[in-house]
Amino acid sequence: MSQLALLGGRPVRTEPWPAYPQYGLEVQEAIARVGRSQCYHPQFGQETAAFEKAFAAYHGVQHAVAVANGTLAIQSALAAAGVGCGDEVIVPAYTYVASASAAVEQNAIPVFADSEPQSQGVDPEEVRRKITPRTKAIVVVHTNGYPCDMDAVMQIAREHNLTVIEDCSHAHGAEYKGRKVGTISQIGAFSLQHKKNLSAGVGGIAVSNDDTLAQRMRDGRTFGWTRVGHNWMISEFHAAIAHAQLPRLELAASPGARGNL
Repeated sequence: MSQLALLGGRPVRTEPWPAYPQYGLEVQEAIARVGRSQCYHPQFGQETAAFEKAFAAYHGVQHAVAVANGTLAIQSALAAAGVGCGDEVIVPAYTYVASASAAVEQNAIPVFADSEPQSQGVDPEEVRRKITPRTKAIVVVHTNGYPCDMDAVMQIAREHNLTVIEDCSHAHGAEYKGRKVGTISQIGAFSLQHKKNLSAGVGGIAVSNDDTLAQRMRDGRTFGWTRVGHNWMISEFHAAIAHAQLPRLELAASPGARGNL
């Protein structure tokens, strides 16, 4: 066996790795289209609504609500579920900080549950043990693209009348028993940050089949006269960038995809 490059052996690769992501001409045209429109605000432009419609259709759900980043997609989902001061939200111990900090931003208490080794996702039995009368929601994370044991998690949630939110930031296009992740629970939250499978640089989006939850998320991302809202909207540029790359998710999931990309 040859010596490791780290120890002075010959490196397998000598050229620098290419930049990621590779956006391509479709994204350049999308950015130019928004620039030509002279309309960059999502409430007045067409790009955000078009991206939401396409993202919902890709997942086979009724609603998609785009926001400024993936953390806000989770927080928006928690807010829509009624999570507030003093409530407990069960979250995985193995995840990015945003899965828990979104609960903190809702003045709720993140309760950490350990992972199981097969999917690296939250252990359903750990979730069951962590439930208390103050538990309001469960956030699961499909870590590194591997779906959690959603059947077990959803059964536990039904037993205790809890809302489940899927953090799909690492798992765009992944499937669990023939269903796309994000569509199994009440709300699925996605990041569009530059390292993700679907990248807009920054951005986030949540999907749901629940009319009430979706409307609450839409209401919460903007200011209003009759309720406290937030400035959580995505820009028209980032919505257009994400929309232009949506077909790549299907390409990446197709047979022989590695040879095509």
